[in-house]
Amino acid sequence: MFSLSLIVLLCASCLAKSLEVKYSFSKAVGGGSGTSFSTEGPGGIRAVRVWEISSAYITGIQLKNSSHWSPLVGKKVGTALEINLFDGETISQISGKYHTNYIYQVIFVTSRGRLLVAGQPTQSSFNFYPHHPKAELKMLSGRFNGHGITSLAAHWAAAYSKK
Repeated sequence: MFSLSLIVLLCASCLAKSLEVKYSFSKAVGGGSGTSFSTEGPGGIRAVRVWEISSAYITGIQLKNSSHWSPLVGKKVGTALEINLFDGETISQISGKYHTNYIYQVIFVTSRGRLLVAGQPTQSSFNFYPHHPKAELKMLSGRFNGHGITSLAAHWAAAYSKK
C-alpha cells in the first residue's frame, strides 16, 4: 500500500511540474480614494455583474467564481447589468473610462467576442488585457467609497505546459 501511495505521489508531482503559470497585472486607473478591494475566489470566472447610475459612474461590481458570487464591491445602486459566460469562455479584456474620482464605464470582453457594457463613455480611456496568450481574468482589485468604484485594476493568469 505504501509503494502504491509513493508511486501516485511521484506521478502527481511530475504532472504538477509540467505546468507553468504566467501572471500579468494591469495597473490601476482612477483616483484611488476609499476602501481597497479584491475579488479573488476559487475557480474561473463564470459571470460578471455591474451596477451603474445612468449618465454617471459605476457603483458596484461582483464576479461569480465557480458557483458563488464574490462579495459586492461598492453599492447596489442604479441598474444591474450581467453577463454569464459559456463553458470554456473567459474574460479576455476590460476597457472603459475613468477620471480622478470614479470609474465611469467598464466594458468586459469575452474570449467569444461578447460584451458587457456598463456606464457612460466619458473622461479618459483605459484598456486592460493580459500579457500572455490565452490568459484570462482571475481577479479585480481597486478602491471604492460610499458612492461608487474609484479605481480599478485587473489580474490575469494562464497555465501552460512546460516542454
